Parts: sequence; structure tokens; C-alpha cells
Amino acid sequence: MTRCFVRYKQRPPAAAVLLACLGVIATAPSFGASFEQRCLAMADKAPPSSTSSTFRVRQAIYHAEGEPQEIRLEQGGTHMAKLPAHCELIAETPARQADGQRYAIRFRLRLPSDWNNRFLFQGGGGSNGDIGDATGKLYGADDTAIERHYAVLSQDSGHDNASNNDPLRGGQMVFASDPAARSDYGHASLKRSADAGLWLVRQYYGQKPRYNYFVGCSKGGQEGMAFAQRYPEIFDGIIASAPGFALPKAALAEAWDTRAFSRVIQTPGAAGFDVSRLHTAFNGVQLKLVREAILDACDADDGLRDGMVADLDRCTDRKVLAQLRGKICPASGATADCLSPTQIDALVESMRGPLGSAGQALYNRWFWPSGIDSPAWRVWKIGSEDGQVPPLNVVLGGQALASVFSTPPVMLPPGPQALADYQIGLDFDSAAAKVQAVAAPFRHSAWEDISARSTDLTRFKARHGRLMVPHGESDPVFSLADTLDWFDQLNRREHGRAGEFARVFPVPGMCHCSGGPATTEFDSLAAMVDWVEHGRAPDRLEASAGPGTPWPGRTRPLCPYPEVARYRGNGDPEKAENFACAL
Repeated sequence: MTRCFVRYKQRPPAAAVLLACLGVIATAPSFGASFEQRCLAMADKAPPSSTSSTFRVRQAIYHAEGEPQEIRLEQGGTHMAKLPAHCELIAETPARQADGQRYAIRFRLRLPSDWNNRFLFQGGGGSNGDIGDATGKLYGADDTAIERHYAVLSQDSGHDNASNNDPLRGGQMVFASDPAARSDYGHASLKRSADAGLWLVRQYYGQKPRYNYFVGCSKGGQEGMAFAQRYPEIFDGIIASAPGFALPKAALAEAWDTRAFSRVIQTPGAAGFDVSRLHTAFNGVQLKLVREAILDACDADDGLRDGMVADLDRCTDRKVLAQLRGKICPASGATADCLSPTQIDALVESMRGPLGSAGQALYNRWFWPSGIDSPAWRVWKIGSEDGQVPPLNVVLGGQALASVFSTPPVMLPPGPQALADYQIGLDFDSAAAKVQAVAAPFRHSAWEDISARSTDLTRFKARHGRLMVPHGESDPVFSLADTLDWFDQLNRREHGRAGEFARVFPVPGMCHCSGGPATTEFDSLAAMVDWVEHGRAPDRLEASAGPGTPWPGRTRPLCPYPEVARYRGNGDPEKAENFACAL
């Protein structure tokens, strides 16, 4: 007997339950049936063996209109939302065993009854390992794609943080020891999940979507880039925000930062380094002083002194350092409301990015972050101000560099101190070589498996795909300078015409995917739909500042690089309509 995994919030027809649980429902649902019955018919569904993606639906759950659902916030946490009526499917690929672990690609798909004929793939984050909520979180918008009646898919990239977790072998990153699991994390799970989702959409609605979209940030941004470069035939429009397309090299920068900021708190002659004290490298007042110095040096370069730095190329080290030196503590002794030379040196080292022993760049430089005093900046670099949250550069970056991004992988002992000790003691030449290395049983380097920084978008362009890349100027994880360098290389390859299908939108003051003193609220998906379906390229994105910023309600245009938002010289400077995107 075929097992029936269907759960209902309302009582379904008894005959439908009986047929589904006996496994005698036809391969395709009856399109004259109710959406509840269609959902029931999807239980235990699997494609023919001839298809490219093998999987089986493990649960089919119908949700009535307005039924409260728990959805996740991009800033963390959850909230209850009333979603449209939809069918929720949870499926997985056949499991395999490797190195004592069970691996499978799990995905969730939500199919709204009032479907808009569009499919959206929701990108992941961090080391993934989470099936996601498949609501279609839209970075910068108040609603979700499922609320806009998209069919939405999310997936875990082939490993499960709960079950694939060994504290003595990298914790949640134990998957790094298996070549296939690492490849799934890097890119291989993406096409299998997308193909499966699109097959189920056709089964449920009796037709394929008119348009396919991808939305993701961070690791999700890397996934969007991987789709555009490796699997360009799937999506019409891709929004790859703050893309971690150079994840292994960015992890080198995280280790570089830990070493730089550790020197601020090191006591001369003392043995060892206590990572629990790293948050004391700068207090909140001192980071505000750094922000003031950056604004004094660069705020007016875009034509208006407004607390935002838009003309990034003119914000040079020389100008910022001149202002920082004016905030050095007096010779009589250090205080909590000035900067020490050691603190300034650490900032300069961090902004320069990691270097090899011959002085070669191992990642990229950083723009001076006008959002440096935001909790969303400091929690990555040095941890929360109260010390309760350890630096994410350490607890995420340290373990990822050692295991996922190195060949062969090194599984470090658990805990922030062991990870920080690894970062501080790193030989950067050797670490950079391990990112590119191949060693059995791995047939590909971490860079080959995980990077998505290619400028060869020939096939994506040929099928009229469109790519948007919003990225915060104050991102503490992935350098906006690296993203702009990538676009410059793409533009040269495309003979100056890359903007016809790909555009980068820097967001002044924004940290990683959100947060910071910035206009972070903007609807990139609506702009993408307009571009794909109506041919109207986004010459600007209208953005507003939220309640947690210094200027709630302020609006600004986000301009496609290399253009900058410049005040026209008259009108209310708090309104986007009085700004033009110009070089």
C-alpha cells in the first residue's frame, strides 16, 4: 500500500482520501477537481524514471485562504502571516550514505490556488542545510512572493543541519568531507531542485509557468550567479543580491579581519588570544567616530551632504585617513571616545583585504563603510557590542574556510576559540592554495565547486535572461568592490553593453542584505518583472529608509553602476524625485 502523507486543515472528501492512500490516483490530478483534491493527489508523487530529476513527494498539505502560517524574517526570527490558499509539498531525492552520513536534497514547494503563472526559486543562506519556508522572501519588500501568487520553491542544497551534524567533525559542516555533498552545496543541487519543482508545477496546474524567476541574497546570491553561469536555460530573471560568488576567497578575508582586529586587544607580551574579548576592539562611540570621519571625507562627493556616501570611487584611503587621524586619542592617554593608532591601523589592514606574502591580493579591497557603526556591520567583524554574539567571521567563516573551502578539508574542534586560533595562525599563501587544490577523493577544487564569478554569461544573454545585482556599500561579508570589479570585467567582455542584460545596484550604507543607515526598502522583483515581461530596463530603483535609520521615510533612487544618485539642486532633498542617476 502506498503511504499517504497528506494532512488537511479541513476534512477532505472521504473517497479522495481512500484513493490517495491506496495509490490509485492517476499520474496527473484531475483538473476538474478542487484545489484541495489536487493537493491530495500530489502525495507520494514521483516523476517517471526517464526524467532528469528523481525525487518523491513526502508530504502534501493544503492550506486554506487566510490560515496563519509561520514565515521567517530576513533579519532573523519568524512572524505569523495569513497566506493565500495553496498546496504545500515537501519532497526529497533518493537518499545515499557517505562517511556515516545520510544525504538527500530536500525541497519545499508552495502552489497557490490563485496562481499568477510564474515560478520563483528562493535562494538559501550561509552553509544552507535548511529546507527553507518557500514563501519567497523579497529583500527590501514588505511582502513575499507567495503573497503575490507565485509558485515558490526552496531547498536545502543536499544536507540537513539537524541530521548531518557532528560536533567533532565540523558540526553542521560535516558535509564538507564528502565530494558529492560539497558539489551539491556549491551548485549541483540547484538544477535538480529547479527541474523537480517545474515538473510538479506542470503536474499540479496542467501547464508550465510563463516565466521563471530566482531571488536570493548572500549564498542565495551565489546560487543565482551559478544558475546564470552553469544552468542559464532555467530562469528568465535572476536577482542575485550581495552575491557570495567568491565565497572561498571571501573566507580568507574573514580570517584576515580576525587577525587584524585581534591586534587591537592584544596585550604586549601576553600569550594567546581570547576571542571572547574581540568585541572590545571598538566600542559603539568609537565606531560612530569612524563613521563621522568617513562622512566628513566623502559625504559631499555626490553633490549633497546628507549622511550617505554614493560616489564611492572618490572616497579614497587618503581622504578618510586624514579625517581619522584627527580623532586620535591625546598623548596623555587613551579614552573611550577617541581612536588609538592601533585601531586605525587595524581598519586600514581590514579595508585593504587579504594579501599573500608577495603582496598579491587574495580577495579584494573594501570601500570605507558608511554603515560601520551599525550592529549589522560589527556583528560580523568583531561580534555584538555586549559580547553575547561572537563574531560571525569567526564562527561561520573560520569553520567554512577550514572545511568547505579547503582541499583536503580540515575539521576543527568546536567553539569560537578554536576557530579564531585557526584564523590567527593561518598561513595565507597555503590557505589560498588549498582553495584551488585538488586531492583525492575530491575531483574538483573548492573554487571549482563553489565559486560563481565567471563573466561568461553568453548562454544566459542569448536566451534573453536578465540579471540584477543589488549590493550594500557597507556589506561586511562580501566586498562591493569585488562585485563592481566583476561587472567591469563583464562589461569589457561585452564591449561596453553588459547593461543590456545585467545591472549592479550599489546601496549606500546598507550592510549584508539589509540593515545599516540606508534606503534598504525597494521592490527589485517588480522591477525585474517589468524588465523581463515588458522590456523596460530598470534605470533606477525607488528605495526608502525604514524606521531604524536616521531618516525614516527618506527616499532615494538606487542607480545602476557606474551611475550615482546626484541631487538636482532644487526640491526636497528627502525625496527621490529630486535626484538623478548620473556619472
